Amino acid sequence: MIDAKEALRRLQDGNHRFVCGDRSMDAAAEAARRNQLANGQEPFAIILGCSDSRVPAEIVFDQGLGDLFVIRVAGNIVAPTQIGSVEFAAEKFRTRLVVVLGHTCCGAVEATVDDLTRPAGNQSLNLRTIVDRIRPSVSPLMDSALRHDRPALLQEAVRANVRVSVSQLRQGSEILENLVCNDGLLVVGAEYSLETGKVDFFDGLPSD
Repeated sequence: MIDAKEALRRLQDGNHRFVCGDRSMDAAAEAARRNQLANGQEPFAIILGCSDSRVPAEIVFDQGLGDLFVIRVAGNIVAPTQIGSVEFAAEKFRTRLVVVLGHTCCGAVEATVDDLTRPAGNQSLNLRTIVDRIRPSVSPLMDSALRHDRPALLQEAVRANVRVSVSQLRQGSEILENLVCNDGLLVVGAEYSLETGKVDFFDGLPSD
């Protein structure tokens, strides 16, 4: 089992390679790895990320087949199915790092800000479930000075949404809470920059 700090270091190193254009995967290695994984997997990190096509976790962190257990949903929201997926990987594979990965210019977050500013009456019920889950993290910002600075508001809203998702994973599941307290599970929040490719881990980092 790879502990959380080592897993985090691997992700940070992989993202550095990605940003520098020095990715390590090649076709031959991936083919061999595919055969190795046919009978099982041991992902070293769980990534709960946004469905945005510009943020594929395996590429962003320069990882290959079997390295990451990836859950993607618009707005990197936390609902029962996402919690269950994280629980499954943490228990089944003893994966000890969970990363909630948001990103700049998130459309789901922007839709939530727009809804709080100008409520849309024709929004589908399914899309509204996403907006409603993001809303509690964004609503307090609408009462601050940020409401007069849309770019700054959207930037802070992305991070606020990540922080809420991290908190929900840490405290919304007995299984995960027990693993955090007693078995080395670490849940951290991060933001990917569409402009630079860099991932900034900003919430829940372990102290050295």
